Amino acid sequence: MKSNNSAKLIHGPIGKTLARMTVAMTLGMVGMVAFNLADTFFVGKLGTDQLASLSFTFPVVLVISSIALGLGFGASAVISRAIGEGDHHKVQRLTTDSLLLALLIVISFVVIGLFTIKPLFKTLGASPQLLPYIVTYMKIWYLGMPFVVVPMVGNNAIRATGDAKTPSIIMLIAFGINVILDPMLIFGIGPFPELGIKGAALATVFSRFTTFSVALWVLIKRDKMITFDLTGISNILQSWKQVLFIGVPFAGSRIVIPITIGIITRIISSYGNFAVAGYGVASRIEFFSLAVIAALASVFSPFIGQNLGAKKFTRVVDAINLSHRFSIFWEIFIWILLISFRNTIAGVFNNHPEVIATTALYLAIVPFSYSLQGVFMLSTTGLNVMHKPLQAAGLTIMQMFLICVPLVLIGSHLFGLTGIFVAIAFTYIVSGIASRIVLMKYLKQVIN
Repeated sequence: MKSNNSAKLIHGPIGKTLARMTVAMTLGMVGMVAFNLADTFFVGKLGTDQLASLSFTFPVVLVISSIALGLGFGASAVISRAIGEGDHHKVQRLTTDSLLLALLIVISFVVIGLFTIKPLFKTLGASPQLLPYIVTYMKIWYLGMPFVVVPMVGNNAIRATGDAKTPSIIMLIAFGINVILDPMLIFGIGPFPELGIKGAALATVFSRFTTFSVALWVLIKRDKMITFDLTGISNILQSWKQVLFIGVPFAGSRIVIPITIGIITRIISSYGNFAVAGYGVASRIEFFSLAVIAALASVFSPFIGQNLGAKKFTRVVDAINLSHRFSIFWEIFIWILLISFRNTIAGVFNNHPEVIATTALYLAIVPFSYSLQGVFMLSTTGLNVMHKPLQAAGLTIMQMFLICVPLVLIGSHLFGLTGIFVAIAFTYIVSGIASRIVLMKYLKQVIN
């Protein structure tokens, strides 16, 4: 393990340390968001039905990813504290047991997922003409789930050491392979057959398999964070308990997001497949727009964890304030870009006027609130690392179920798509302010 990484997180200049790690992580985060945008771009060339089908899969894929992120974040939080305490054996035990837990969970989800594709997507509002595309895509995606989930947990373990560069390289490798294979498999370029949306799924699985292999090599060979020593079941269960204490509420709160997106997609489906396709494109652009803040939140976790473990509380407070200010100014810049070029950006993914109009409408309204959504992301991350996972989960549930869904229903009834998008923006603003207040309240308790 790289001990110099932990030393930098505990002793280095806060701004420079977070900036260095965020830049490295942003490259990987942009790569992963671009990964999804590449799928959207190439599938969009097949037609509106295929693009709408991919949009329906988005919330389901996010649910699985949220579970993986929950496990990964729980692992990162406890591993980073163990690093701050200087306990390498504990780091190895936690890393190994976290990966084992992820593998057991993913196997169960593969079995459940394969037998529930049609009823699930019918419930989400997918029309009969879209179901064949959805079934084709999800059968392949489910079988490739281990290659999606395990690297997410592994990358979080690597990031807990303070190494943001390696996970970024791993994610960029996945993007590079996917963007090469997508057109080849979808359109039948070169020696490959024309597979349509099936090709998009195969490209995703193969590129994820590559990241799976690289992440395991780094953990086993380079950083030596995996142990093959046999241990009692009680020790494994103790590791799982620590990881799940943070991971379950985090995963639960993350799952709330795609469930909400699924509900919103169901509401928007009443406006037609073109509106669903436009919302799907806008959702992916939103993930891209928040990529830098998501990267900052990813490195924020080990930074806060290591400094809490070393009882460097002043550094924690300074890091929170600095990160929140950055989120506000950075996302104002992103908002100006999106509102200025919204029609051009929307037209990149599909040339149908109704799809472009829906995407552009979203980009004209919602990005104004991204500054405070960034504050929300950072605040809930901080709460989880401070071992306040229930408070973080409560904020997310409040944001999505208590504010967003009711307002979206009201907005849709009164003002159509415009009302839906205004409701989403208002939700981000209110929850961002509330999360800052809650974070600072519990930080004082932790320090005292």
